Order: sequence, then C-alpha cells, then structure tokens
Amino acid sequence: MQGQAAVIDALNALLAGELAARDQYLFHAHVLADAGLARIAARIAHESTDEAAHAEVLIQRILMLGGLPRMVPAALNVATDLPTMLANDLAVEVQVAQHLREVIALCETQRDYVTRDLLLPLLIDTEQDHAHWLEQQLRLIQQLGLPHYLQSQQG
Repeated sequence: MQGQAAVIDALNALLAGELAARDQYLFHAHVLADAGLARIAARIAHESTDEAAHAEVLIQRILMLGGLPRMVPAALNVATDLPTMLANDLAVEVQVAQHLREVIALCETQRDYVTRDLLLPLLIDTEQDHAHWLEQQLRLIQQLGLPHYLQSQQG
C-alpha cells in the first residue's frame, strides 16, 4: 500500500523523537542505577521500553505505507543529576505530544484514518502516563526536598 509522502515524512520525524526519548531514558536509567537509585531507575528503564514500543508502531506503519524508516534519533538532552534528568525527559515528552497532535491533524487532512488511529494511543500514553508521571516526580521533589526524594528512590 502506498501512503502519502507527507504522512510518511511526518511519521519519520515522529520516529526520530521516539528513538531519542528511548535513548535518553535508557541513559538516565543507567546513570540512576549506578547511583543506587534502583526504584526510579527501574521506572525510567520502563519508560525507555515504552518508547521503543512507540517506535516499533511507527516503523511498522512507515513500512506498510511503502516508506523507509529513518532510524536516526533526534538530539538527546541528557543530564547526570535527577531533577535535570526529569525536566529534560519531560521536555521531550511535551515535544513528542505536540508533534503527535500535528501529525494526527495531518492524517485527518490526508484522510489517513488508520494512521491517525494508530497514533492516538501513543498520544494518550505520552500525555497520561509519561508526561504526567514526570510532572508528579518534579512536584514531589519540590514538596519533599531532593534529599528526601532521593532516599525514597533507593528501593
């Protein structure tokens, strides 16, 4: 099945964001695990796995539409201190969510309802799970203070 070039290009741009989010989360998970923060390291590693699943959906759809997935992640914004990690990860999620909304709108104009329907669960996951959880953690750090928060994450 041959898809619209604009949709394939937009999906490849989304793929770059998902690959970057996957790699950034993976890096942060390893840094946190190395620091002895097992509880949050496990959650961040889970987020990396979720991003890989999002990328897989995009890769499969690009191939189905007759495109070639570009497997090059967008630029990473990694950190080595937890508050900055969480803020950087949240910024990626906000950017991905905005881009998903734009591509969903493009799919509507191109009458590609199947691709739109494949992207909606990614948007829900990005907003309701990933971004929301990161916002919660940043609020907890503000409310508890960083030392207490870190202690709670040692697991």
